[in-house]
Amino acid sequence: MQAITVRDRDAGLAGMSLTDMPYPHAAENDVIVRVHAAGFTPGELDWPATWTDRAGRDRTPSVPGHEFSGVVVELGYGTTGLSVGQRVFGLADWARDGTLAEYTAVEARNLAPLPADIDHTVAAALPISGLTAWQGLFDHGRLTTGQTVLIHGAAGGVGSIAVQLAREAGARVIGTGRASGRDRALALGVDAFIDLQTDKLEGVDDVDVVFDVIGGDILDRSAALVRAGGTLVSIVVPPTVQPKDGRAIFFVVEPDRARLADLATRLRDGRLKPLVGAVRPLTEAPSAFAPGERPPGKMIIRVTEDRTGDRS
Repeated sequence: MQAITVRDRDAGLAGMSLTDMPYPHAAENDVIVRVHAAGFTPGELDWPATWTDRAGRDRTPSVPGHEFSGVVVELGYGTTGLSVGQRVFGLADWARDGTLAEYTAVEARNLAPLPADIDHTVAAALPISGLTAWQGLFDHGRLTTGQTVLIHGAAGGVGSIAVQLAREAGARVIGTGRASGRDRALALGVDAFIDLQTDKLEGVDDVDVVFDVIGGDILDRSAALVRAGGTLVSIVVPPTVQPKDGRAIFFVVEPDRARLADLATRLRDGRLKPLVGAVRPLTEAPSAFAPGERPPGKMIIRVTEDRTGDRS
């Protein structure tokens, strides 16, 4: 099969290429999925798990990408709850070969069924952004109806999902970002938008939850915005500045089959719309990782057309 691989941590993007890889092995409770569309995080080449397994051993050449949509083509021993030919989407394990490949091996518990009327390219934009937004707002931030949440990067992949979920939960939403994202954030339903380049962030106070996807100085300054009993949540780094009489939390998104299924239902019902940006073929995935100005929305790699396939 063909896959995007990285071989040399020091080489960075220069060491990324489209290569032939062995067809993956389905371990116990695994499934093999024919990948139709995949998402990636630009910073993956900086993650230790991209280069080593859970025991710290080198696992290169490794395949990046950790969210995807596709069709089950093989079940590992003991796998239940899924069937060959079934459309699925979800997350690949951080320390295993990922999803920028024609086939990938994934634990069945990391996947959810994908309804037939949801396009693979849309579904592939949802797992990391959707689960991160939900877990940040509700599992860690404990956001409830009537509260106020400030969402940094409100027009981005994670932030845009967080805005929609918070609005549906009945929260007041303040979004932040660059001026270029103002119209997108307002269209998603933010009650107010703060341009981080020109507006005064400190003008906001008594926020129940701050959801941070930016880090740095913005994260540090956000601690002062949280009311007593409120929560500062970051997915970038552990906060070093604590809210007065509040909580500060850093977390890494975790797989959740039930929540993925719930997000798919919201997608079908029109209550949730991931921001899908450019869609590129697998051959262009290395250039898609390159830094620089990116188009709005989540970039998706289309690996194969919407049909099942045999091993290759």
